[in-house]
Amino acid sequence: MSDPNGDKARVYLTARDASVLEAAVDRLIPPSGPHPGASALGAVDYIDGVLGAFQVDPPRIFAGGPFSGRHGGKASFAQFLPLRPLEELAWRTRIEGSQGRPEREFNGPVTGWQQRYRDGIDGLGDDFDQVDGDEQDRRLAAAPEFRALLYGHANEGCYGAPEYGGNRDGRGWAAISFPGDSQPRGYTDQEVSGRD
Repeated sequence: MSDPNGDKARVYLTARDASVLEAAVDRLIPPSGPHPGASALGAVDYIDGVLGAFQVDPPRIFAGGPFSGRHGGKASFAQFLPLRPLEELAWRTRIEGSQGRPEREFNGPVTGWQQRYRDGIDGLGDDFDQVDGDEQDRRLAAAPEFRALLYGHANEGCYGAPEYGGNRDGRGWAAISFPGDSQPRGYTDQEVSGRD
């Protein structure tokens, strides 16, 4: 989805934040040979969707199913499921943080992913996408907790189901020779064993 100016429409991230993150995820999962790299696979689109999961209804947390339609069956992964109250509380706390709300602080204060990303992007600097790779690596190394969070989310964005916003056209799966979800077809014994 694009806005009238031709820029990617974002749910949560600003265009500047997205540009910083695109450079950062490519330092963590770079383009190499047949692998297009995290940015080209849409890892930042995935992160944007996770951080803004509650800006749509139902929230983009649990994809529907049981089938994606890639191998038969009715394509229903893109129809996200409503959350039960406890699931919503847990996911809002994880994403938005506890925000001083008693129902979210029964185990103490929680800094949510949204704040961790704001702090992490600020720590990398607005010019992160303009400095050389060695400097980018130095800045990422100086923020190990943010780097670990970003790396985990970048992997999810590269190799998770495309319905979550990343893994564009299944290219992440193709890069690692993974056929993707197989339902309702299933996998053959040969595919499971990996033997020819």
